[in-house]
Amino acid sequence: MTIETQPLAGKGIVVTRPAHQSAHLVGLIAAAGGTPILFPTIEIAAIEDQGPLSALIARLDEFDIAIFVSPNAANVAMTLIRKQRLLPAHLKLATIGSGGVRELEKHGISEVIAPRRFDSEALLDMPEIRNVAGRRIVIFRGRGGRELLGDTLSARGARVEYAECYQRRVPKVRADVLLQAWERQEIHSIIATSSEGVRNLFVLVDDSGLTPLKQTSFFVPHPRIAQTARALGVAEVVQTGQGDEELVRGLVSWHALHR
Repeated sequence: MTIETQPLAGKGIVVTRPAHQSAHLVGLIAAAGGTPILFPTIEIAAIEDQGPLSALIARLDEFDIAIFVSPNAANVAMTLIRKQRLLPAHLKLATIGSGGVRELEKHGISEVIAPRRFDSEALLDMPEIRNVAGRRIVIFRGRGGRELLGDTLSARGARVEYAECYQRRVPKVRADVLLQAWERQEIHSIIATSSEGVRNLFVLVDDSGLTPLKQTSFFVPHPRIAQTARALGVAEVVQTGQGDEELVRGLVSWHALHR
């Protein structure tokens, strides 16, 4: 193996994404010769009372557009919808990011409104989402998500309802695996794909690991996540392009310069 074919050889990369969504990213890191270190900092759990969600799914015919704000929203919501009913033929589906598109494709949905940039602002710029006065829109999301999407659509004259279909929690795990890996100098970078994941990582590591945590390079796909990491004291934050391939491309480029 050469450095050209294994550019991340000898590099331990911490992946903080929820475990069930890490396979593609982990595969890319391994293919580049890196050693993925799985340490999910967000746990996805079901909503305790699914009655309101089930009732909303039953009246999906009332809506013109359904928006899934994340891969988790797409996966959880579509699984529940498929168990309960067929999708209305007139309902247009939208999501944010390639991960959401992939999840919808798993459920047999190929026509999806999705922006190239992976955030709410980009979706709001899509032609199909600009002129929505009088339209009925349901937003499938986790509990306590951002309000920007719904507020903006409402300001444009749409009638918006939220459907909370899962909740995010800090996993009940110990950070010993990271602390020991830092001691052995086996961690070289951290990938964080959400601001909440970054904050949770600092909670999980606690005071005992804050120094090596802040000294480890972070790779993130969005300026909001970069801002969160820097505010928490991370010394080296690299904002890459969006999507797993761009994250790994950024890793490869950075480590080539810092070899």
